[in-house]
Amino acid sequence: MAGTFLSRPERRRCVRERVLGYIDGFNLFRGVEKAGWKRYHWLDVPLLIENLLKPGQTLCGVNYFTARLSGAGLNQSNQAAFLEALETQGRCSIHLGRYQEVTTTPCSRCGFRARISKEKMTDVNIASQITADAFENLFDSAILVSGDADLTSAVRAVVGRAKKRVVVAFPPERDRSKFLKQFCSAYLTIGRAKLAASQLPDSIEKPDGTILRRPAAWS
Repeated sequence: MAGTFLSRPERRRCVRERVLGYIDGFNLFRGVEKAGWKRYHWLDVPLLIENLLKPGQTLCGVNYFTARLSGAGLNQSNQAAFLEALETQGRCSIHLGRYQEVTTTPCSRCGFRARISKEKMTDVNIASQITADAFENLFDSAILVSGDADLTSAVRAVVGRAKKRVVVAFPPERDRSKFLKQFCSAYLTIGRAKLAASQLPDSIEKPDGTILRRPAAWS
């Protein structure tokens, strides 16, 4: 493997090019979903970032940003199992936003307004974290997994003012932001092979003996 992952106590001893990963969880999930690759949702997020490293780079930490789905549906239970698996692995920091009910624009034909849940705070949390980390000199290069153009200002500040590299790794079907491409240091699109090589084990045992399993819908 080109790069290595260091646990928290070891981060201060990074001597090569220090890399931190920042993952927009829902942007990645939706891209993988749109590509028709549901089987790759059971993703070892730190391993994915490791698999994007170049020789001479050391992975010093991974930040995963998302919001917990509400309700008791299949999507909620699948997400809960996935987040629990990441927590059990203990190789990334999970940052949770929230969902907020909003009213949609009225239908042009009937005037109906729907109440839907909309993810809040993820882009703000990512922008705040990557900018703070850059100015605190916690990394030399960042790998940002997102296609959200709302992150452009943060990327521009990190590259232009903090003088750090930001490599944008676009999720599948999420590589259309010309602004991210313009202001980042480099960019790529995550392909099927990288996702396939970055899967969690089908079953993961928690310290209390509970077994977490890949959801059937993701098999």
